[in-house]
Amino acid sequence: MRMWHAIVAAVALAGLAAPLCAQNQPGRSIRLVVPQAPGGTNDTLGRIVADRLAERLGQQVVVDNRAGGNSQIGSTIVARAVPDGRTLLITGAGHAINPALQSSLPYETERDFAPVGLVGGGPYWLVVHPSVPAKTAREFVAWVRSRPGQVNCASAGVGNPTHLAAELFNMATGTDMRHIPYKGGAAVLPDLIGGRVSAFFSSITTAQAHVQAGRLKSIAVTTARRSPFIPDVPTLGESGITGAEVDGWYGILTTGNTPRATVTRLSTGLRQVLSDSATREAIERQGITPALNTAEEFAALIHNDIAKWKKVVSAAGIKPE
Repeated sequence: MRMWHAIVAAVALAGLAAPLCAQNQPGRSIRLVVPQAPGGTNDTLGRIVADRLAERLGQQVVVDNRAGGNSQIGSTIVARAVPDGRTLLITGAGHAINPALQSSLPYETERDFAPVGLVGGGPYWLVVHPSVPAKTAREFVAWVRSRPGQVNCASAGVGNPTHLAAELFNMATGTDMRHIPYKGGAAVLPDLIGGRVSAFFSSITTAQAHVQAGRLKSIAVTTARRSPFIPDVPTLGESGITGAEVDGWYGILTTGNTPRATVTRLSTGLRQVLSDSATREAIERQGITPALNTAEEFAALIHNDIAKWKKVVSAAGIKPE
C-alpha cells in the first residue's frame, strides 16, 4: 500500500510540475481534471461543462484526463494543486466510496477538496435476465431469498457504485446475492444477456436499449423518485423497499483551502451553466438529471455519502482488489 501511494504521489507531482509556474499568471486557463479515461459519462459531462463554463467565466477550461488508481491519480493532482481555483476535478459517487475502501489515501477526501457544485445525478437501474421470474422488486426479493447465495449479481468492479448498490440492496432486504465483478458496465452485458449472471444495477444509458429490445427485464430504479428518462419504471420504495436508495451523482470540486470568494465565483458560474437549456439537454442525453445546488449542499452530500458507504463496506466485508 505504501508503494502504491508513492506511485500515485509521484504521478500527481509530475502532473503538477508544468503548471505550477503559471498558476498565478493573469488569464491563465482553468484545468479540469477527469480522473478517468476519455469516453465515459464522467468525461463527457466534463467536456460539456468545460465548454460552457469557459464562456461564463471568460477563461479557457482545458480538460485533462488522468486515469488510474480508481480515480486516485487525478484526484491527487487536484488535492495538491495551488488553491487558487484554477484546478478543478469532475468526479462521481465513487469519490465518497474510496475512503471506505482504502485504509489510507494520498489525500483527505473532505479536507483536501473544496466542493463547487453538483452537476447532476441519476438512479441505478435494477435489470435482470428475462428468465428471472419477477416483474417487481418485491417479487425479485422473494425469488432471491428462496435462493440464498445462488443468485449472481454483476457489477462494474469491486467497490464500484454498481457493486455498493447491490450490497446496500442485500442489507436492506435481507437477501444474499453473490457478487460477480467485471471491468466496467459494458463488460457485464454479454453475460447478463446470455443468462450467466442474473442481475445488475446498471446506469440508464447502459441498459436502456437492451430493455427496449427485450434482452433484459426492468425491475426498479434506486432513487427516491422515478427517473424522467424512464418514467414507467417504479422506484424500490414504491415496492416497499426502504434503505436501499442510491443516487449516482457527478460533481465538481477544487483544491482545499481555496479562498471562499473564489469557490463562490466558480459555484455561481456552474449554476448559471446548468441553468442554460442547451447545456441541460446535453447533460440529459447522458441519462443524467442536471442539478442546481450550492457548494454547501454538495459538501453535505459528500459528507453523508462517506458515512453511508463506510457502513456498507464494513458490513459487507468488501476489500479493494
